[in-house]
Amino acid sequence: MNVLETERLALRRLTPEDAPLILHLLNDPLFLRFVGDKNVRTLDDARTYLRHGPLASYARHGFGLFHVSLKAAGTPIGMCGLLQRDTLEDVDVGFAYLPQFGGQGYATEAARATLHYGRTVLGLKRIVAITAPDNACSINVLKKIGLHHTSTLKVPGYNTDSLLFTPVEG
Repeated sequence: MNVLETERLALRRLTPEDAPLILHLLNDPLFLRFVGDKNVRTLDDARTYLRHGPLASYARHGFGLFHVSLKAAGTPIGMCGLLQRDTLEDVDVGFAYLPQFGGQGYATEAARATLHYGRTVLGLKRIVAITAPDNACSINVLKKIGLHHTSTLKVPGYNTDSLLFTPVEG
């Protein structure tokens, strides 16, 4: 059952059956470069990642990363959702897509809908984002959805500093 729909996309909660997508996504060279190696090498590893990551987040917080697919064809293209990290005060929006679906506006479309969902359905007052300083594609998406770079911080689990993007206060 879809949690969100946009003009072109359907977003739903991830399930253990999404392990093939997760395996492919978490081993994509861009994911490894910009997010990091989650040590997911097999379908069993992917199911474990799902169980301890998104599924645990749904149970604990009522939100998490969503499976993103093309609405017309049902083709899985990535994930986008809200994360409550132990190291950040605010909930943040995160996303990752298979490389063949880049440059078509899907990340912006899903992230914009996810922000709206977080604010209107979940009642979150402030949603932020973090990204690697050299991740130009993510930076572009974050700017398009109304976030701006406000500081640089060290986030445990990441090799480099991260850029913090926050909403314009006002």
